[in-house]
Amino acid sequence: MIEENFDIPFIANLALREKQIQQNYRPVIAVHKWFARRPGTLFRGLLLSEFGCGSLRDSFYKSHNLKGLRIGDPFMGGGTPLLEANRVGCDVIGYDINPMSYWIVREEMEHIDLRAYRKSAQELRSTLEGKLGHLYRTTCLCCGSVNAHVKYFLWVKVQQCGNCKNDVDLFPGYLLAEDRRHPKNVFVCAACGELTECTDRRRPDRCNSCQVPLSDSGPAKSNQCRCPRCNTMLKYPDASVGPPRHRMFAIEYHCPKCRPKHTGRFFKKPDERDLAAVAEAEDLTSKLDPKFIPSDCIPDGDETNRLHRWGYRKYSEMFNSRQLVGLETSARLVSQEPSDRIRRALATNLSDLLRYQNMLCRYDTMALKSLDIFSVHGFPVGLVQCESNLLGIPNAQQEANVGSGGWSNIIEKYAKAKAYCDHPFEVRHNGDRKAVVRIPDERIGETGNGPLAETNPKTIDLRCGDAASADLPDEGLDAVFTDPPYFGNVQYAELMDFCYVWLRRLAGEALPSFREVTTRNAGELTGNENMNRGLVQFTEGLSAVFRKVGLALKPGRPLVFTYHHNRIDAYYPVAIAILDAGLTCSASIPCPAEMGASIHISGTGSSVVDTVFVCRKTGTTKRHLIANDLEQVVALVREDLAKLAAGGLKCTRGDARCVTFGHLVRLAVWNFHKKWDSKLPISEKVSEVARFIRGIGEFGKIEGLVCGGQPPVMEASSYTPTLV
Repeated sequence: MIEENFDIPFIANLALREKQIQQNYRPVIAVHKWFARRPGTLFRGLLLSEFGCGSLRDSFYKSHNLKGLRIGDPFMGGGTPLLEANRVGCDVIGYDINPMSYWIVREEMEHIDLRAYRKSAQELRSTLEGKLGHLYRTTCLCCGSVNAHVKYFLWVKVQQCGNCKNDVDLFPGYLLAEDRRHPKNVFVCAACGELTECTDRRRPDRCNSCQVPLSDSGPAKSNQCRCPRCNTMLKYPDASVGPPRHRMFAIEYHCPKCRPKHTGRFFKKPDERDLAAVAEAEDLTSKLDPKFIPSDCIPDGDETNRLHRWGYRKYSEMFNSRQLVGLETSARLVSQEPSDRIRRALATNLSDLLRYQNMLCRYDTMALKSLDIFSVHGFPVGLVQCESNLLGIPNAQQEANVGSGGWSNIIEKYAKAKAYCDHPFEVRHNGDRKAVVRIPDERIGETGNGPLAETNPKTIDLRCGDAASADLPDEGLDAVFTDPPYFGNVQYAELMDFCYVWLRRLAGEALPSFREVTTRNAGELTGNENMNRGLVQFTEGLSAVFRKVGLALKPGRPLVFTYHHNRIDAYYPVAIAILDAGLTCSASIPCPAEMGASIHISGTGSSVVDTVFVCRKTGTTKRHLIANDLEQVVALVREDLAKLAAGGLKCTRGDARCVTFGHLVRLAVWNFHKKWDSKLPISEKVSEVARFIRGIGEFGKIEGLVCGGQPPVMEASSYTPTLV
């Protein structure tokens, strides 16, 4: 059982490593973007703790066949729990209200002939090269070759001055590239637009071309910019003038001929040929009779209203002409693929490619790469945008790609993802060294590996719908492992509509789940001011699903789910849902689940630690886990933090907070589970849970005792997993 067998330091260590470069540990997630994926190592550890034999450290790197077990996930999202359960031989059933989730998880699990896929994908890219490749070529400043590949086109927003009608560049700063991955700092001249390399970033030189002093600071700040011609102060954004206009001001390119002898990157100011390519793309777009470019209006929403403030009214306005003609041409080629399975794979590739082929992508001046539109969980509209090469730039010598965001990148990621499904592996660490451990008799998909694979298929049942309305047989599930939505304003449906409006035209006509014009649904469990969804709606929805799951579980079998939030009141729905389902909480286990360096986490005080709640209809709880007062809760939290530190996590105050919240919820469920009245109004249930938690002690005091007045930074120990 998980309560006895789960090894917190061991799994914490693996989860921490996985979350740093998750695609290296679980390549399957590269099939398509999904948000906030939990570590696969965590759910593998939970499954083997519940159903495996021997210690977790002994069994983790061995093959398993748990045939006959049926595992459910009512909030499948990106599919991590189902992928891990399917891999070890379980039958799986998954639900999600979002059709993009259904599509992505199906793509992750369904087998594909990789050789046939690669052949079709490369033919598609080759055809695009013939039709549009010249739009992604530039002249090398070093050797004069006209066949240098553009990696990134860089654009700055422009706005017309209301007084003198001059177009004003909205530069927040003029530093194009830092001297981290390039020998020198690269600046754009505000006067003539030429690029100059400087040694000192704080005191840049004069422009090599016009001798005007260079500056890091730009004129656009705090939604204002002064017109350099008439000194009028402009305000931006101005939605009344429509979507933003852009001017291409720089290019990063790759010259295969010069690269072996060249130090650093290649940068240039666009020349006449580059500007002519932009004009040609605009002309091609004006002559298009589009079949796949979405004409959908962008609806109101917590996130999409940010786009409205910038004048975007249709999804198609978020792309420039070169991107539109490239994506339309790509979609037409995908639609002509004769194989249904490969066509769906290529459609998935195109949907994922959209993340980089839009005019909201930004350029990372330190890493010198494109930041995709979802690098933060929102629609951030910057002043400088990055357009990636649609085709991608294969590098045959290094068997890799130059740059990011093109077809060659997406094809390679997808192929690696599906190869991993056929031959999964784990990564074993020994100090600073790591080794890939093949797990030969496991496989993600309809069948397993081994001699009985084809005659012993695994059932995969994926459904797009609300799990609260699911037709699940009573006592038909051996376990439920899930990562439910947390109560917050991360609008996954609003974000995924960006891909959905394209994919729906390309591949969704035959799917009932793709008939709606949006992935948004009134039953989605997130806080959403625009849809008037608050804590009550979240509690009701979570409770309805947990009650359905409670009936579907076999006696004594677990509902296991992850959760974290910075506010204690966001945990009340969790306690209520568990109690309404007639379950008790036998364990609350901490595990790292986010990457601390994530843009939406770093510097916010948020936790990287989830609580894993283990719930059953019947079961036992260790006596020392039933805390009756503040001091006992503090002791439990400190014990968990020590185990996380033994796994290598430097625990923060935010981590301590979430671990504490987990214990408080578990104790509330334990206190109420024999006397809970599920028929009470939500407001009374919330009051009951809140009153009990406050009765243990003021949270600020608990936090103070746990942290000792300081953030509880635990130095990483010399712990190294003992692995088989």
